[in-house]
Amino acid sequence: MFGKTLNYIGNGIGMIRNRLKINFIRGGSGHGESRWGPGTQERPNRYVLNGTPLPPGQKRKWEDWELPYYITGVLNVVILVVGLTAKPDTTIETWAHKKTVECIEQKEKQQRILDIAGM
Repeated sequence: MFGKTLNYIGNGIGMIRNRLKINFIRGGSGHGESRWGPGTQERPNRYVLNGTPLPPGQKRKWEDWELPYYITGVLNVVILVVGLTAKPDTTIETWAHKKTVECIEQKEKQQRILDIAGM
């Protein structure tokens, strides 16, 4: 039973490997030009993301997604900075220090009571 399961898995892996090998050799899914093919552009135009510069005196218009994207980014940074600096200190060292201080104060209080009682 276990051998048949391994055989089925092996056959499935072999089919996937063959399919990937065919796509890699063709350079994609086999439809149209390859992603890594020569393309149609003769030389790079040396602009970021192949954008052309605006004429002098014109400003670039913001797209619809930009303002909410930037506002969300700034709010995330503010929330993280404020939230992470205001979180309580929950380390074991801080807890142990507080417990130690409490024990010392309790012992000093008991000692004062004993001193007052004259014992």
